[in-house]
Formats: sequence, C-alpha cells, structure tokens
Amino acid sequence: MKIAYVCYTTQEKYVAPTVEDEESVLLHFLLEKGVNLHKVIWNDPAVNWQEYDRVLLKSPWDYHENIGAFHAWLDSIEAAGLPLINPYAVVKWNTDKHYLQDITAAGLSVIPSAIIKKGAQFNLLSWFEHFSTTQLIVKPCISAGAKNTFTIPLSEAANYATILEPLVQEEAYLVQPYIKEIATEGEWSFVFLDGKYSHSVVKRPKAGDFRVQQYHGGTVHTEEPAAKHIESATAYVQQFAKDCLYARVDGVIIEEELSLMELELIEPFLFLGSHPEGYENYYKALKAYQHDTI
Repeated sequence: MKIAYVCYTTQEKYVAPTVEDEESVLLHFLLEKGVNLHKVIWNDPAVNWQEYDRVLLKSPWDYHENIGAFHAWLDSIEAAGLPLINPYAVVKWNTDKHYLQDITAAGLSVIPSAIIKKGAQFNLLSWFEHFSTTQLIVKPCISAGAKNTFTIPLSEAANYATILEPLVQEEAYLVQPYIKEIATEGEWSFVFLDGKYSHSVVKRPKAGDFRVQQYHGGTVHTEEPAAKHIESATAYVQQFAKDCLYARVDGVIIEEELSLMELELIEPFLFLGSHPEGYENYYKALKAYQHDTI
C-alpha cells in the first residue's frame, strides 16, 4: 500500500516558528511504524499520481488561494480511481463555508451566520441590525488562516464598507456577530480520529486581537472539556464527517453550550503533540480506517 502524503510547498506563511512541525513529525512517526508514505505537493505537475494506492491529505494549506486548481486536482484524482482520505465529497463540501448553512439546517448549534453573495450590493449597517450587535466578523467563504478576515465595530462600518465592496465583487463573504467568549474563554478545538474523540485544546487570541492562530500571536492550551461538550462535538462529526479519518470541531462555549465556529475536514492542524498519545492515536486510526492494509 503506497500512500501519497499530500502537503504544500512551504510552511512559512501558515505556521509560527515556535509551533511544532506536525506535518514532518507525523510523517516520520508513520514511516517508523512501517507505513509506506511519500510526501508530495498537491499541485506539483511532476507527481505521477498513478504510482499511489491512496491519497492522504495532511497540509495542502494553500488550497483556498488556488481553489479552482484544487477542485480540478480533486476531480483528476477521483477520475483516476484513487481513494482520497478524507473522502472527495466531504472535502469539496468543506472548502466553502456555505456548509455552515447545511449544519444549521440540520438543527445543530452554529454561530449565527449570513452570506454576502459574490457581486452583491450590500448594506453593512443592516448586518449590525440583523444580529443585534455592535461588532461584526466578516471573512471569505473560501478561506483559511484568517485571510481577509475583519472585525468591524459599528462606528467604523462606513470605512469597512468601502474596503469590502471590491472584495465582494471577487468572492462571497461570511458575516457573523463578534463572539466575545472567544477573547474571554477561548476557542475550543475537538480532534476526532476515525470518528472517535481523541483530544482537545483551547486557542486564545493575544490581547487586543480576535484571531486565535498562533502565527497571529494566539496561544494554545491543553485542557479537558466537559463530557457534555465532547458529546456535542461528536454530533457534528457523526452527521457531517462520516467516513473521515480525521476531523476537527472548532467551537466556542456560550452559556455552557457548544456552538460551532468551523468544522475542519481538509487540512486541519490536529495538535497531535499536545496529547501524550496523539501521534499513536493517529496511527491506530489510520490502521483501522484502512482495515490494517497499510
């Protein structure tokens, strides 16, 4: 079983220097376990995909900047008959934050969200009224790493409307009320491997910021969530991450209930090093997922 371990060209843009290189650590860990992995770049034209029996997504972190090419690549791999981990349909669905509407429609708790359609005329002030808030978060529907993500106070709505108008002509945007609990309590990440809960971390932004990513100054803390919050996180995985090797449920606790921020099923950092058995859990999950054929 020869597996393509899919990454991208450089980590400098998306990983802080102080963060463990999970991509490399996991690769070496699995190689030492005897897994026949070969690191490849998803959009490298020199790769002969027919050489592989499986394609395992790990860190194609630039997919959102090349979404057309990424979708075309997924289609070509699927047409070649190569199984993809995670599955094709799930990965394609997860590339666009419109998926949050599907999760909301299923009755699961999601941070209140609305979509500004590509090319739409919009009144930014109306969204403050819609969400009964004095601060908004606005970000592209296809994005990662807080790219083109804005926190907008009501007092600066006119200025940000001018900034957003040309951006909305290029792509759709997601609008949400600012959730104060992210700054005060942090954003939880629940990691699931082969559908089973593995571990959690809490990500907190630096003072005065709202972005929890470590390369934006955020910090990561290993904490054990309440059992009821693990149960809530499990519901998202069971309904929307079926047949996935890995899933990360990002959410915030509001009045003791978990609300989803994002469901990460393509290339999430899994914080494997934050748990004593994190890498071992991934290996065991991969074996179970592949029915020990690895």
